[in-house]
Amino acid sequence: MYQYPSGGQEPVAPQRPSAPPSVLTAVKFMYAGAALSAVGLIIGLLTVHSVRAAVLKKYPHYTSAQVHSVEVAVVGGVVLVALIGIGLWLWMAWANGRGKNWARIVATVLFGINTLDLLLSVSRPHAVLSLLLSLLTWLAGLGAIVFLWRSESSAYFSAGRTA
Repeated sequence: MYQYPSGGQEPVAPQRPSAPPSVLTAVKFMYAGAALSAVGLIIGLLTVHSVRAAVLKKYPHYTSAQVHSVEVAVVGGVVLVALIGIGLWLWMAWANGRGKNWARIVATVLFGINTLDLLLSVSRPHAVLSLLLSLLTWLAGLGAIVFLWRSESSAYFSAGRTA
């Protein structure tokens, strides 16, 4: 038997609650991490000339072409790593802001990797400015993780799984 639609309204799916302040704060920390990564890219590009001196000091027998090849590889590496980092920060901010529980887990894993990278950076020769920027970026990640795992954030992410 045919049933006529009642009232012309479709059933409405339950709405996800808006993100709590803790998640919004975590997202802001992630945007700060992206901005710090962009600053790191700019500093890396501005100081790439120091690569030439470092290569010539370590390998004085290198030709100009070899030194140039190393410079190009370093610039390419700096740009690639920085763009990937910026992209990950922005992706995690977007996904966590929308309550994707997998993104909270991925952000935590990426923070763990960043922690290991910071510890390795301390044990290697480094420029003070580079280490300071790495520490500030790590602190942005720490702030994001702390706020992502607060109880009100957990409730928000749990509501997303049931919706």
